[in-house]
Amino acid sequence: MTSKHCGTARARWLVAGLGLSVVMGLLQGCAAPAGGSTASKPTGDVQTESDTSDADRRARVRMELAAAYFGRGQSTTALDEVKLALQAKPDMADAYNLRGLIYASMNEPALAEDSFRHALQINPRDADAMHNFGWFLCQQRRFADADAQFSAALAVPNYRDLIRTNLAMGVCHARNNQLPEAERSLQRAYELDPANPTTALNLAEVLLRRGEFERARFYVRRVNAVDELVNAQTLWLAARIEKKLGQQSQVQILGSQLTNRFPQSPEALLYEKGRFDE
Repeated sequence: MTSKHCGTARARWLVAGLGLSVVMGLLQGCAAPAGGSTASKPTGDVQTESDTSDADRRARVRMELAAAYFGRGQSTTALDEVKLALQAKPDMADAYNLRGLIYASMNEPALAEDSFRHALQINPRDADAMHNFGWFLCQQRRFADADAQFSAALAVPNYRDLIRTNLAMGVCHARNNQLPEAERSLQRAYELDPANPTTALNLAEVLLRRGEFERARFYVRRVNAVDELVNAQTLWLAARIEKKLGQQSQVQILGSQLTNRFPQSPEALLYEKGRFDE
């Protein structure tokens, strides 16, 4: 099982400080072992299962179970599986990376940080661990440290998760009210994957905060044009943008959709109270 993203996608994209959110599966990479160390073999040989030690196989199975449990929100069971993986293979960087995510989800910041640092001591070029550590640091409001980890991950040659890390970096910059930097990071993520609704929404929110109302409208409209992507947040963001543009008729149309389709949502309540700047 190669390194994958863990966690279930949420219907709502909530990230504190932005009003919109990032799907957590995009932000928290859940590492599973790529197969463990290999036995000595001639140069150019093809690795097969026989090249993997019993300890590697046991650790790999435990990590696959840990990733599955963590993806279902069963953090304690996932932690038990990670511990068993580390018993079999104490130098498994992926296990420490996943342990950091689990401890973070359990609100154990000291243990989470220790785990991420341990993963990077074992494998200093682990961009996935850098990304996860960066997002953890952002959640702790240690913005400069988070930025350093994201930048380090993006600098790793052949790193495959550029979209995810640019998205996380942009959200983190926005949380720290670094709006020009947030726009740059989110724009990079959008250019790499224009179909990603999470990137488009966060970019629209940042542009709204920067007073770039027409540009913000462009990105949120792309999301709301796809019915299965529409939710209370996307409609509320669109209504707030139209309010800034002075398009009251559009505000009313979006408000009606919001209150009819999502009457119990916090956004519908804000609309009904006219609290467009919250």
